[in-house]
Amino acid sequence: MAEELDKVDVVVVGMGWAGGIISAEMAKAGRSVVGLEKGIDKNRSDYVGVKDELRFDNRYQIMQNLTGHTVTSRNEIDETALPVRTMQNMQLGTDVGGASVHWAGATYRYWPYEFEIRSQTIDRYGEDKIPEDMNLQDWGITYDEMEEYYEKWEYTAGISGEQDPLAPERKREWPNPPLKETPSLRLFKDATERLGLHPFQIAAGNLSQNYENPDGEQLNACMYCSFCTRHGCDFSAKSDPLATVIPTAMKHDNFELRTRANVRRVLYDEDSGKATGVMYVDENTGEEYEQPADVVVLAAFAFANNRLLMLSDIGEQYDPETREGVIGRNFNGQYNSAFHGATGFFENEQFNLYMGAGALGAAVNDYAADNFDHSDLDFIGGGAIELRQYGFGAISSSGNVPGDTPNWGQEFKDKSLHYAYRTLTIWYTSIAMSYWHNYLDLDPTYTDEYGDPLLRATYKFGDQERNIAQFGIERCHEIMEEMGADIIEDGNVPEEFNHVYSGGHYTGGVVMGDDPETSAVNSYLQMWDVDNLFVVGGSAFPQFGGHHPTPTIGALAYRAAEGIERYLEDEEQLVKAPGRKFI
Repeated sequence: MAEELDKVDVVVVGMGWAGGIISAEMAKAGRSVVGLEKGIDKNRSDYVGVKDELRFDNRYQIMQNLTGHTVTSRNEIDETALPVRTMQNMQLGTDVGGASVHWAGATYRYWPYEFEIRSQTIDRYGEDKIPEDMNLQDWGITYDEMEEYYEKWEYTAGISGEQDPLAPERKREWPNPPLKETPSLRLFKDATERLGLHPFQIAAGNLSQNYENPDGEQLNACMYCSFCTRHGCDFSAKSDPLATVIPTAMKHDNFELRTRANVRRVLYDEDSGKATGVMYVDENTGEEYEQPADVVVLAAFAFANNRLLMLSDIGEQYDPETREGVIGRNFNGQYNSAFHGATGFFENEQFNLYMGAGALGAAVNDYAADNFDHSDLDFIGGGAIELRQYGFGAISSSGNVPGDTPNWGQEFKDKSLHYAYRTLTIWYTSIAMSYWHNYLDLDPTYTDEYGDPLLRATYKFGDQERNIAQFGIERCHEIMEEMGADIIEDGNVPEEFNHVYSGGHYTGGVVMGDDPETSAVNSYLQMWDVDNLFVVGGSAFPQFGGHHPTPTIGALAYRAAEGIERYLEDEEQLVKAPGRKFI
């Protein structure tokens, strides 16, 4: 029998960017808040002096262990899904800070077109442009409405950037100037300018200078140490929750963080139609607790948000046979093979690639969103073309050899040394669409250590994915050729999704919109059917845009925090759906 605890105003499940923002904003507003994190407590001191490529890049030490808890995966509806058990194939964040602790830092706002993708596509190209199997839908919010929340997140995070010449004009400058320009980035910019494109320095969650954010949190200038992606920053120089919103929340006595708190159910009262709290297991002791709250916020990774709703029997499960229901619908993501590109090897150039940062890079957005004419193209949307200088370590640089090189022996050694700092890769981060046949549900066979079903992902590519991949590879090849590479090797067009979730950018399943028939939450991420339940994070994305997701997750979290405060004042549905009656 679970022990019932004292009621609070807000309980938050998951303590990454989304949960950290909600917790900080609610604590600042004077609300009593409990934050529940399945993993262990982490802070900046856990990463001090830890520069270990083998430990983090190859053995994924700060990723979620998949032996007991993972997802199962399949391509077709009639296949048996199998669990993804190796971290090489799935890298999920864990512990306080979540996936944001090991993110690279690339910062883009989604485009006005991407928030209204269905209506704008029909307006420009007609409804026949949209494939019949594609669940293309607007987000229920516009870029203009999102702009203030993007800005709020960027200033909390201290983003370092410069204006993209093609992007909507900003109301305020970036909080910090861009990172340093390296010779490899200059080469990319010169080549793309000659091709008539519009290069700019990628906005970065790696700080170009010391910075104090609006909440008084101090972040430091990046040292370009190269231990960024898949690593925690030991110097508070990366925009993550450990350096920003979680310390802000912790400064308030009305906020309590509980770690190793594995939330297994959202508690729901059918008579009132409201969530009453959550049930979780304290994995230090094995004891079960019920945490009552006026508002429940699910702010975990998209997989966990979906699974919790399904296990709690909240919302109508999506059925691909009837195409009705909303929970699990429109599963999508920036799978690893979505980074389509070309690698160049240079005989007479040598770049200082041992230094770098997660988002030290340059990009062009001429082929993003609807910035180019799609009339004669067999796909919709686009993405950024990027060159990044992450910083190569001894292990990763040994793989910088042309494809016909033996993978062992003297020739491999010689070419590894020769090309270690003579290899550059550019890629196209293309949009990922949603389809009726891609969805999430509970697996009928596999369970976790508590006997609860694992989440099952059913996912396969449409023609769009192969067509946009081919387009992106061709554009990257053109740029690499203009950069003067002596050898160019193109990436492969993916035939089918190979169950490798290593990109970590997976979204959907509890999507937002203005129609309760096709969306689970409104534009404040409040559930249509449960007024006091907010589901915050990448699970709200109806489609995956052509850029990395973190800034949009952060912006939506700030909007959700505003909505939660309004709900606590008025206790009603915040958005009235057209044609729907509310009591």
